[in-house]
Formats: sequence, C-alpha cells, structure tokens
Amino acid sequence: MDFLRAHQLSIMLFESGMCAMLALLTFVIRTLPKKRRMILASLELGAMILLLADQFAYQYRGVTGTTGYWMVRVSNFLVYYMTLYLLHSFTIYLADIYKSDKIRTKVPKRLVEAEALFLVGEILLVISQFTGLYYTFDENNLYHRSPAFPLCYLIPLIITVLQLTTILQYRKRMSRIMAVSLLLFTIIPLAASVLQLFAYGVSLTNMTMVFMAIVVFVLAVIDVDNKAERANRMEVEFLKGEQIKIQRLFGQTTEALADAIDAKDEYTRGHSGRVSEYALKIAKRAGMDDKTCDEVYFAALLHDVGKIGIPDEIIHKPGKLTSDEYDTIKEHPVIGSRILSVITESPYLSIGAHYHHERYDGKGYPDGLAGEEIPEIARIISVADAYDAMTSERSYRKPFQQERVREELVKGIGTQFDPRFGQIMIDLVDEDVDFKMKDEEDY
Repeated sequence: MDFLRAHQLSIMLFESGMCAMLALLTFVIRTLPKKRRMILASLELGAMILLLADQFAYQYRGVTGTTGYWMVRVSNFLVYYMTLYLLHSFTIYLADIYKSDKIRTKVPKRLVEAEALFLVGEILLVISQFTGLYYTFDENNLYHRSPAFPLCYLIPLIITVLQLTTILQYRKRMSRIMAVSLLLFTIIPLAASVLQLFAYGVSLTNMTMVFMAIVVFVLAVIDVDNKAERANRMEVEFLKGEQIKIQRLFGQTTEALADAIDAKDEYTRGHSGRVSEYALKIAKRAGMDDKTCDEVYFAALLHDVGKIGIPDEIIHKPGKLTSDEYDTIKEHPVIGSRILSVITESPYLSIGAHYHHERYDGKGYPDGLAGEEIPEIARIISVADAYDAMTSERSYRKPFQQERVREELVKGIGTQFDPRFGQIMIDLVDEDVDFKMKDEEDY
C-alpha cells in the first residue's frame, strides 16, 4: 500500500493515457458495432477524466489562492461526478449487450432502476456543492467529509449491485470472455472499495475502476474478433459445402447429358462415360494435377454433345455413311462447341467438344489444326475416343481385337495422335493383358 501511495499519481497518469488511447481506437476499430464503439469511447473518456480529476484533487489539496480554490473544488466535483458517469456508461453498455446480442428483448428492470439512481446521485451531488451535504473545504482548501458523506458511496454501491445481479443472471447466455469482462468490472471495484476503508489517502477504488474499464475495452475487442472469426469459419464451411453440392450437381448434370447423347444410338450407349474414364487415366498418367484431371474428365464426358444436332437417320444408319452424311456428322464438333460455349465458367468443355476430332498431322476437322496448336485437353480426348471406338461394337463391324487396337494406336502415333498421349494409351493397353479395361466401370 505504501508503494501505491508513493506512486499513485504516476499510475493515474498512465491509466488516463491508456484510456485516451483506447477512446481514439474506437474510431479506428470497425469490427465493433457503431453504437457499442460510442459507448466504449464514452466509458474510456469518462475513466480518463476521473483519474485526471483525482490527480488534480491530490495536487491542489491545501493549495491556497484563487487557482487552488477553484481547482480543488472542480476536481473533487468531477471525481464524484465521473464515478457515477462510469457506472452510467456501464449500464448503457450492459443494455446494449442484452439487446444487440439477443440476450433479452427488453432492458432488465434493474438496469432501469440503476439509471434512476444515477440521476438521483447526480442531483444530490449538485446539491452538495451548495450545501456541503457530502464534503466541505476549509480556508486552506483542505477537503473534509460531511456527516451525509456515506450516501455518496451508497448510491454507486447499489448501482453496482444491480448491475452485478443482472450479469450473474444472464452470464450463461453470453460468450465466456464477455461474461468475465462484465463480472470483473463490477466485482473488482467492489473489493477495492472495501480495501479503500483501510487505505485512506489512496484512490484505490478509482484506479481499480479505471483499470477495469481498460480491461472491458480489450476483452470487448477480443470477443468481437472471436465472433468474427467464428462467423468467417462458419461461412467458409458453408461455402465449401455449397461448392461440393455445386460440383456434385455439375457432375450429375453432365453425366445425365452424356447419357442422353449416347441414348440416340444403342451402339454408342456408354461411349461418353468410357471415353471420360480413359481420358482421366491418360491425364493422371501424364502427371496432371487434380483440377486439370477433372477438366479432362468432364470435357471428355461431353465431347459428343454436338450429336444432338445430327439427324437421327444418320446416327442410326446401319451401314457406312455416304460422303454427304459424313460431312453432316463432321458438323457435330462445331455444334457441340456452340452448345457448351454458354457455360462460360468452364470454357474447357467447349474446347474439348470443338477440337476432339483434330489430328496431330493437321488432317483432322473442323479447323485442321496440327501438333501443339490443338489444345492439350482435345489431344487427350482424341486418343481416348479412338480407343473406345475401336473396342466397341458398331452397326457395321465388331470390336477390334486387342492386338489390332494396339497396332492402330502405334500406327496413329505422330499422325492421328499426340505422341505423348498416344504412348500412354499404348502403355495402358499393354498393362491390360486380359482386355478388361472396358469392364472396369459400369454404365
């Protein structure tokens, strides 16, 4: 206690400076709601004025002359006034928490009573300045307590008890940090008030109350940051869930559309699904990342969507096509590209459909691109598409034997197929010694 008595003016100055800084911070911190920022700024400014006034009251105690006369009276008045003001600001803070955080729809009656006591206390304080109800000063500007002095302690004490009881009642509906900060603001100054009885000459209660105002501000910021972090985490989890749903819907939609395409011809049923699986195997074997592999898969799944625009009589023709009919069939990459181009978020779908019949030697269609000019995704689909065509039954022929399939793939390296992806397909065929690759997926 001797240490506090010797250094209390320095402690007061430090705490008041902290309160001034925190009050300024309320205009910078945007995570707190505007109303709560204004309340906390009011609380910190009130705490700053309280300690500055208390400091002046000690400095000018017993100082004679006009300056001492006014300073000792104004500073002591502000000490009592700002003590009540801090409790008033804290009551407003509690009311805002209860309403804004949906703890209660109405302000608790005890807080209304606390506000009424605040007004009574302010009125009595003003009266005491003219009647000496609480304290008086002698000719040397020395402070003396009056018989009714305990009343100025009783009113703040009752206000604090009213605040404390509401906090205890609703603490379980608050966050832990918020409940702790509110309890500290009420309980610690109450304990300091008891010690104050045995520490005359030390403003223990005021210094403790101001320190708790600083704690309330810091914990209020931490609490809102925790809430913001929790809200952000929930939003991220929600968005991830929505993204998964969208991806699942996208996959189901493309698969349904691929089935609709293949349903036009019983001989090509399952073709799109198989091509997408082969293309995926090639992409993975080529070391592509997951995102690119997914793009290859879905582009391959919809590569023949343009056949929707081809007449059924040509699609269902049992024999070989005439020159004109073949020219019509060759329009399906352009039709497919036009259909899929509306899906602007996934341009690779349109690219896969448009270029999957281009050849590495430049003799393909529709644009006659060659080599690296052909988009990579289309070069992969081209190999997978050719493999499935050779290993599937058509109206005009039976599936090729494994040896024949390999020969055609080797023959197409560098002419029909990209050498890199063509070789990967050959490797897959060589590994498929029992010719079961077509049976790995059910369609």
